[in-house]
Amino acid sequence: MKIKIMENGPILIDVSAAVVKKGDTEETFSGKTLALCRCGHSANKPFCDGSHKKAQFSAEPVEIEVQ
Repeated sequence: MKIKIMENGPILIDVSAAVVKKGDTEETFSGKTLALCRCGHSANKPFCDGSHKKAQFSAEPVEIEVQ
């Protein structure tokens, strides 16, 4: 799994398989990159919807390799 924290943007997580539970709903992802909001302005939390650009969110990038 690879986690990439984008400069001024979301957290990207490359997953082979993941289940995201949000309230009463559950969504399964396979072989995808999930973009998670970290600015707090997304209308589709926990996922990024690009709101960080309008909110002028600012943060440093980080890359994490999970073994």
